[in-house]
Amino acid sequence: MTPLVRLTSIAAPLLRDNVDTDAIIPSREMKSVSKTGLADGLFAGWRYRTPGSRDPDPAFVLNASRYAGAKILVSGANFGCGSSREHAVWALAEYGFRVVIAPSFSPIFQGNCVRNGLAPVVLPNDAVTALAMLAEAGTPVDVDLSRMTVSAGETSWSFSLEDEPRVMLMEGLDAVELTLKNRAAIQAFRAADRTARPWIYLGE
Repeated sequence: MTPLVRLTSIAAPLLRDNVDTDAIIPSREMKSVSKTGLADGLFAGWRYRTPGSRDPDPAFVLNASRYAGAKILVSGANFGCGSSREHAVWALAEYGFRVVIAPSFSPIFQGNCVRNGLAPVVLPNDAVTALAMLAEAGTPVDVDLSRMTVSAGETSWSFSLEDEPRVMLMEGLDAVELTLKNRAAIQAFRAADRTARPWIYLGE
């Protein structure tokens, strides 16, 4: 995965609470099990005029030209609730988002974000509202994982991430790659265990 240390981008404000994974990527849009081919289906129920069409609804935020190329999404509480489909994160990532900022996330969705290179940033409600207003005014948003800050204009907010998700995002690691950072310790354990219990390794 591509490391994410610091990102400055326009942000798309989608201030709706309880945006579930079926809204993020409707089941009818999930036509493969791969991580590709999902961007067109992102928010399809809101983004297009009729189900199954590709006729943009001009009222939806992602169809506004001023948010073209946005890599940051600002949304409401309990973002990513509903089913645990990983396709929701894949669709956001393929569209180009690297950061989602919200007052809270569904825990499963939050974990899926980290494992797929998206930063789920939690800020208080008032901070999210202020950030959305700045985004609507065209103010770029800066997200810095090294300093754990979100900034826009003259305003800055702090956020927190646990050490493991932060390392995964900043170093571009998936769960296996994170484990392999301990390769030397794993190999040392196996060598000692092979000596202590040689019968375990007879099949190798």
